This record gives sequence, C-alpha cells and structure tokens, in this order.
Amino acid sequence: MKLGRAFKAATPTEVFQSLGDLLKEQMNKNWISTNETYIKNKEKQVYYFSMEFLLGRLVESNLLNMGALHIVKEGLEELELDPTEVFEQEHDAGLGNGGLGRLAACFLDSLASLQYAGHGYGIRYKYGLFEQKIIDSNQVELPDYWLKEDYVWEARRSDKTVEVRFGGTVEVEETASSLLFHHKDYETVLAVPYDVPIVGYQNKTVNTLRLWSAEAIPNDEHLRPSSSHDYHHYLQYKRSVESISEFLYPDDSHWEGKLLRIKQQYFLVSAGVQSILSMYKEKYESPLSQLPEKISIQINDTHPSLVIPELMRILMDEEGLGWEEAWTITANTVAYTNHTTLSEALEKWPVTMIQQLLPRIFMIINEINERFCQSLWFDFPEKQELISDLAVIAHDQVRMAHLAIVGSYSVNGVAKIHTDILKKKEMSHFYSVFPAKFNNKTNGITHRRWLCNANPSLAALITDAIGKRWITQPKELISLLKYASDSSFQEKIANVKLQNKTKLAQFIKEHTNITVDEHSIFDVQIKRLHGYKRQLLNIFHIIHLYHSLRENPTMDIVPRTFIFGAKAAPSYHFAKQVIKLIVTTANIINNDPLIAGKIKIVFLENYSVTLAEKIIPATDISEQISTASKEASGTGNMKFMMNGALTLGTLDGANIEIKDMVGLDNIFIFGLTADEVLSHYQYGDYSAHGIYQNDERIKLILDQLHDGFFYKDDIEFKDIYYSILSNNDEFFVLKDFDSYVETHQMVEQCYRNQSDWLKKSITNIAHSGKFSSDRTISEYASDIWGIRPIKIK
Repeated sequence: MKLGRAFKAATPTEVFQSLGDLLKEQMNKNWISTNETYIKNKEKQVYYFSMEFLLGRLVESNLLNMGALHIVKEGLEELELDPTEVFEQEHDAGLGNGGLGRLAACFLDSLASLQYAGHGYGIRYKYGLFEQKIIDSNQVELPDYWLKEDYVWEARRSDKTVEVRFGGTVEVEETASSLLFHHKDYETVLAVPYDVPIVGYQNKTVNTLRLWSAEAIPNDEHLRPSSSHDYHHYLQYKRSVESISEFLYPDDSHWEGKLLRIKQQYFLVSAGVQSILSMYKEKYESPLSQLPEKISIQINDTHPSLVIPELMRILMDEEGLGWEEAWTITANTVAYTNHTTLSEALEKWPVTMIQQLLPRIFMIINEINERFCQSLWFDFPEKQELISDLAVIAHDQVRMAHLAIVGSYSVNGVAKIHTDILKKKEMSHFYSVFPAKFNNKTNGITHRRWLCNANPSLAALITDAIGKRWITQPKELISLLKYASDSSFQEKIANVKLQNKTKLAQFIKEHTNITVDEHSIFDVQIKRLHGYKRQLLNIFHIIHLYHSLRENPTMDIVPRTFIFGAKAAPSYHFAKQVIKLIVTTANIINNDPLIAGKIKIVFLENYSVTLAEKIIPATDISEQISTASKEASGTGNMKFMMNGALTLGTLDGANIEIKDMVGLDNIFIFGLTADEVLSHYQYGDYSAHGIYQNDERIKLILDQLHDGFFYKDDIEFKDIYYSILSNNDEFFVLKDFDSYVETHQMVEQCYRNQSDWLKKSITNIAHSGKFSSDRTISEYASDIWGIRPIKIK
C-alpha cells in the first residue's frame, strides 16, 4: 500500500481524510470483485434489515481487516503523529442506540470475514439518536451532527434511487381473471442509497451496508412553487420527507411520533425490497418462483416486519403473481429474529394509522390476517378460542410481531432462555401452530473489534501465548485455560489490566475532573437506561455502601470506582430520573471527605461504541443485573468477559450460557430466577411494601428519595419512590437487593486474593470464543439461510 500520499497532509483531520481515501481506493477493487463473483456464480445472498447499525468508528477495523493497521500506526508515529488522535477524527456513525444496532454491526463483520454473501439494509439518519449532555445533573438531548463532515466510507448511488409511496387511495379494478389495484393520489418520497463497504478479515470479501436517505422530488409537477401557496406546500412536503431519515426512534408517545416511526419502517423495507428485486431480475435472470433459492431476507426484530406485505405487494401488483404463489415466495424468503419479551417492544400500531398511511399495505395485511385466522379455524379447531390472541389484527391494532411470525419461515430467539420463554410462554400458542419455525441462535460479538482493536495489549499477549489462529478461529481461545494458574501469565494479564485502567482513569480526569484510583475495583454498568436493566438497583447498593461508610469511616473495604454510561429515551421520564439520581449521588459521594475516596461514582456522558472501547478493557466487574426473564441475550456481557472482566449478574439472557461455560466458581450470580419472576407476575404474591417496611436499609434509601436528602427540591426523586411502591416494584429491585448486596461482598473477598481473581479472569477469556459472532453467523448460515462461504479471487 502506498502510504506516502496519506502522510503529506499537515493536520490529523487531513491525514485521516487522505488515509480514508486511500483505503477506499484499495477496497473498491475487492468491492467490485465481490459483487461480480456473487452474480457470476448465482450465489444465494442474505439481506439483513435493521433499523439500527451501530458501527462506531470504522477506520481501525478496516485497517485491521486489510492487514494494514500495524504499518499505518508505525508510519504515523514516524511522522510524529499520534495514531489515536488521527483515528479519532472519524465520528461515531449515528446509526444506532444499543445492543440491537451493535449486534447488527458485528454480524456484518462476521459475514464478510467468513466470506458469506451477506449485506445490511438500514437508514442513513442525519442526526442519529441524540448527543447526550449532562447539565445540572439532568440529561439534555442535542442533535448528533455526525455528518457535519463528509462520511469518508460512504458512496452515494443516485442511479439506484427508488420511489416510496405514502397515503393516497387504492382503486380496485375487476378483470375477467384477476383483481387489479391502482394506488392514486399518493405522496412520493425518493429513497437514495449510500453504500458503505464492509471489509472481511484479511480476505478479498467486501460486502455492502446500504443506507437509505429520504429526499423530496425536486420541482415535481404537482409541487412546483408557481405561487406562494404552492411554494409553502412544497416546503412543507420537503420538510416532511426529510424528517423520515432525520432521527433514530422519534418519540412515539403521541400520534405524530407513531406516524413517523411507521413511515421510517416502511421507507426502509420498501426501498430495500425494491432494490433486491431489481437486482434479482436484472442479474439472476431467474423466475420469481426461485427467489427463495437465491435470496434470504432477515428482519432484525419487529421493526422491519412490513417487508412481508411489501414483498407481497410487489409480487402481486407489479409482477402479476396470484396470492398463493406470492405468499409461497414471501413465506420462504423472510426470516425473523425476535429480540425481546417486553410487550412494549413488540409493536402494535393503530389500524386507522396504517390504513391512512399505507392503504394498499393494510389491505394485504388484512388479507394475511383473514387467511391465517381461517386456517386456525379449520386446521386447528382446538385453538378456535385463541384466534383473537393469535390474530395479526385485533382490537383495532396491527400486531407487528404476529405479522413477522406468520409471514416468516424461521423465528429465532437470541439466547437459550429467551427462546425457551418464547416457546413456553410469550409465543407458546404460535409455537404450537408452527413448531418447526422456532429455533435459537445465541448472539455473539466480533472479537476482532472488541479484543484485537479495543484491547491490543491483551490481544498481543494472547497471541504470544497460543499463536494467532484464534483471530480466525475464536474457539482456539480455550487454549488459554492451561495458563489460568500460571503465575507469570497472571502477572502479564494484571499488568495489561492496570495499563488499561490507568488510561481510563486519565480519560475520566480529563472529561469529568474526577480523580479515580486505578488500583480500585472498576465496577461498570454501561447500557441503555431502562427499568428492567436495573441501574436503579446498582445505585441503591452504592447509596447503601455510602451509608455504611458514613456510619463507620474506618471500615476496611477495597476501594471501588462505579462507572456508568447510559442514554435514556427522551420521553422516558423514569429513566431520566434514574440518570439524575446517579449523577446527584455522585456529586454527594465524590465530595464527601469523611469516606476518604473509598468509593467514587463516574457517569460518562454520551455513551457510544468508541467510549465502550475505552471502558471495557479496563473493567474488573461487569454489571449484568437485568430482571430475570427480561433481557433477551445481552452482548455487553460477552464483550466484558472477552476482556477479562468477571460477570456479576442474574440468571438472565446469555448470562446463563456464560455461567454454563465458565462454571459457578468464575461468575457471581444473584437474585430471582426467570421462573420465580414469572411466577410472581402470574400469582401476584410479591409485596414491595412488605420489604420496604421490614428492611431498614431499603426504607432509609426510599425515605431519603421521598424527603429530599439527595436534592434541595424535596420532590425531585419522589417519582422514583412512587414508581417502586405504587407499581409494586415491577422489576423486583427491592426483592433482589439483599442478594445483590451479599454478592458484592463476595466480589470484594474474591478480589483480595489476586491470584484467584486472575485465574477466574483468564478462565473467562478462554471461554469467550463461544460468544464470537463468527459462531452465531455460521449457525444462521447453515440452519436458516442455507448459504456457503464464497472465496473471492
């Protein structure tokens, strides 16, 4: 690679831009070869539809995968440029919120690295989710201007623009042989694709992430501003169109927000399906009946469920197929991944809204529902009383998860317990109707990003010990087990951890002016703020620990640094109050001389992939404390264990499979089981008031929330108080508190024995290969998609 051109520029920004241009030049050759090979060989291709792709920065991943990271770093250092400063000129792509989007990005990496023909389809959000600022202890949301400079990796493909239609009416024409549907008086939106190359690890594969941007039709005949009225009408139309790809997850607590969410979802799926069928017809030259043999569409959670009626619409209205043939093709092309058991996330939209916004799509959904309900009535007479529970449309709502199940050939959960809950409880009736559809694919993470890139010192140490084969065969990490008790290797692991903690401590000082002890236990919870993820339980324990130290300042404890990172949805009042409680408590504890710095709290604002890459390698304790049965899988737990942190968690999601791999001696488990939680929900036999009255620690904390101890305004945290007691502690924070406190005491005892701690840490790293997304994608490829690796020459 000719690096000279990239290094002639004077500033880090110019160096980064030149480097990006040079890398794209190298990528493009393989990008073209990859697409040509797929078409020439008529390979089956997978299209992964997701509302989120949390890419983070791509420069280091691209350099690593192209085999150029080491030489570029050396070249920059020779020019007295800091590689980190150069790489940080790239903004995190604002295309996701949490685990769902990061999972999608990890899957794209593994697809390319394993040489599978797989691509991503998403939306090119102009402002992403939001940029979080903490002002007066409150979360404040600002636009995330991640596109204020050109995004170096993307290529605008105006020639692949398609039209997406909203509103209007549908006229039905009856002919001798069929019904014809004419969509009229609709509003047209242009979907313009921007393609981002996804580079495989040191192979020639370059797949595509296609991001769609919503644009207005310029100077359209019926909108041309020939008068003042028309001009303002056009501006209103243009603003409405651009809002579709402006923000990720608009507030859906009101009608307009719900409408915009549906617009976003249909915009993505319509543009994507049109693009896929256009390519298929042009390049594959095969009949549409063979579409399932050449194309698989995987929908990531319920958001892209409208893929199903949209594919039906095109096959029938534009390609002239009958219902039965179109349904056979659709139901054998689309596969669905469920990511939650939370009813709020399974998405139900008002019938009137779908009718008005997507009239033809609603007609197709309604027909799907009618035919499905009829099949239940005649084929499953024992389930006739359940038809309203299983229907796609019921109680004036369109149920998107039901649509996804009915119209897909595969329905998978993302952790063993999650899939079991789907089968036995949340979707048990669907499972009894479609048992062959349901399967499990436990989530994974790309170890190349979360170990090789995020923690290069640890990656180098592993390679020195067992060789580099683990980078392409992550299961080889198990070979580290023979070093778990090796005192020399333990010392090297400890040194790497201390170096990472020292770096993070410096970062914390620079960004928060909080001084933390790098020799303290770094106890970390970084994830989306939600009631079931129980950041509240974490801060309750910290408050309890603070009370204990205030009562006994000489108490001998291992110093703790509690680190939080989280964003709360703008309309989620409770979550924003929890953030305020964490920050307010931090201000009290961090400035109390009586406890002599034995505990510190740090809330790092604007949590992102890049920030996670700084925090995770420095972590000692990984807080995975969701209410059992609520977390589908989690992937943060995997990233932490891969970097040698020990998990403190409930028996929920992938925590259970981590426990099964590493053994109970190498993980800290507490709290209710999923069965116990579900039993309490079913029988209503749990009393939060009882615990409040009988546990002095909890009573003190809640009373302080109510009485104004934490804030000068004595009503500030009453909402949390009432949320716990009036809602009977929906997520069992009080119920699990005692077990959580006891488990933290076990953590401290264990940490005092550093040899035993390091043995546990190495054991976790050794078993983390199981949780690589390479394993997950291989299972999708063989069990769901039916695709094989393709070597690009």
